[in-house]
Amino acid sequence: MAAAAPRIFVSHLAGVAVFDPSGDQVGRVRDLVAMLRVGRRPPRLLGLVVELSTRRRIFLPMTRVIGIESGQVITTGVLNVRRFEQRPTERLVFGELLDRRVRLVETDEEVTVLDVSVQQLPARREWEIGRVFVRKGRSGTFRRTKGETMTVDWSAVTGFSLEEHGQGAESLLATFEQLRAADLANVLHHLSPKRRGEVAAALDDDRLADVLEELPEDDQIEILGKLKEERAADVLEAMDPDDAADLLAELPENDVERLLMLMRPDEAADVRRLMAYEERTAGGLMTTEPIVLRPDATIADALARVRNPDLSPALAAQVYVCRPPDETPTGKYLGAAHFQRLLRDPPYTLVSSILDDDLQPLAPDAALPVVAGFFATYDMVAAPVVDESGSLLGAVTVDDLLDHMLPEDWRETEFHLHEDEPHVEHLDEPQDGRPGDRDDDLDDDRGDDEEGDEESDQENGQEDGREGVDEGGRDGV
Repeated sequence: MAAAAPRIFVSHLAGVAVFDPSGDQVGRVRDLVAMLRVGRRPPRLLGLVVELSTRRRIFLPMTRVIGIESGQVITTGVLNVRRFEQRPTERLVFGELLDRRVRLVETDEEVTVLDVSVQQLPARREWEIGRVFVRKGRSGTFRRTKGETMTVDWSAVTGFSLEEHGQGAESLLATFEQLRAADLANVLHHLSPKRRGEVAAALDDDRLADVLEELPEDDQIEILGKLKEERAADVLEAMDPDDAADLLAELPENDVERLLMLMRPDEAADVRRLMAYEERTAGGLMTTEPIVLRPDATIADALARVRNPDLSPALAAQVYVCRPPDETPTGKYLGAAHFQRLLRDPPYTLVSSILDDDLQPLAPDAALPVVAGFFATYDMVAAPVVDESGSLLGAVTVDDLLDHMLPEDWRETEFHLHEDEPHVEHLDEPQDGRPGDRDDDLDDDRGDDEEGDEESDQENGQEDGREGVDEGGRDGV
C-alpha cells in the first residue's frame, strides 16, 4: 500500500515562492482556491492564487503543481497569466475560511478556525482540505493563546457554507504579518468588501495607517467609512499628514470637519495647512514632518534623527537646518545636509558648516511638472518647500511625486508585463494575430458546474475538471 501523502497546513504556504522546473521564481502564493462540496465531503483544492513580480494575480491549477516542499512550490513552468477572478462557487482559503466560527458536529460547540491542512489524494492529481485546526470559544483580539485548540477532520465541523457576519481576522493577519504595508494592502484590495472591513478593523492604528496609504482611493474611503469616527480620527493621526490630507479631500465637507475636530489639534493643524494648497503643487505634495535641526546641532545629532525607523528612506536622506522654531513652519531656512555628507565628516562637526545652500528650494505653488523637473535635474529623492518669507514649510519626497505622476488607477492595476519575462506563457495575448488563439491550450481545472452535476461526474469516473469551458473565454481542454 502506498504511503499517505503528507498534510500541509496552509499557514505555511502564505507568501511561499513559486518556481518553474528551471529554478526561476515566477511569483508568490497569496491564497488558495477551494470548492465546498455537498454533505460532509472535504472541499476540493482547485489551485493557488499566485502573485507575479508584476503584481498581477493569476490562478495556478493544482494540476500544474509538481511539488510543495522545503518552503517552495514547483510548477510545470507554463502559466496562464490571465488575471484571477473568483467564481461564485469558489472560496478563498485565507480570505474566507480562516477565522470563521463553525460548530463541532458531535457537541454543537462553537469553535474558531485557525488553520486548515491540504493533502494530495493517493494515485490521483487531486488535492483536498482534510483537517481543520480550531480553537474553542469565540474569537477576539489578543486572544490567540486562550482556549483549547485541536485538529479535527473536516467532517467533524459544520457551518462553512453559512454566511457569517462579524468574522474575525486574527489568523489571516498572523498569516500575513511579515508582509510589507504595500503587499498587505494588495491582499486587502482583493478581498470582498465585507472581509476587507473585518481585517481593517483588526489591524492596530499604525499598521492600518500604513496600509491605507498604499490602497486605492476607493478602498481608503470605504474602509474609513466603516470605522467609528473616533477610530477613524486616530488612524488619520497615524498617517503621514500629506496622505491624510489627500484622503480627507475626497470626503464630504461635513465629514471632514467632524474628523478634524476629533484629531489632536497639532495633527489637525498640519492637515488643514496641507489641504489649503492645490493638490498638484509642491505644497499639496509635501509632508510637514521632515527632519529639522537648529544651526548648533552636530552631525551626531543629525545621524541620531536619521536612524528613526519610522522615517521613510526618502525623508531620512537629508536633514534641513533652520533657525528656531524647529518644527514646520520654521524660522529662516538655512540649507540642507545630505546623508552621504553626514557620513564623511566627524560626528562633532556642526551641521550648519556642511550645508548645501546653493540649491534653490521649491515654492509651495510650484506645479507638478516643475517639481518633477527639479528632481530629475538635480537627482533628488527629497526637496525642501520654502515660502516667500524664507520659512521651511515641509519637504516633497520622490514617492509622493511618483504617486501623483502615475495614472490615478495605478494601485489597482499590475505593473506592465515584460515581453521577455521567462517561463511564463501569455495565453491571453493575441497569437498569430488572432485574439485568444491559445485559449484551449490549458485547463484551469476549476469546476463551475452545480454540485449535483459534479457528484454525478465523479460517480461516472469522470475528471472533476471542466471540458470545453466557454464561460467568459475560460481555458478548456
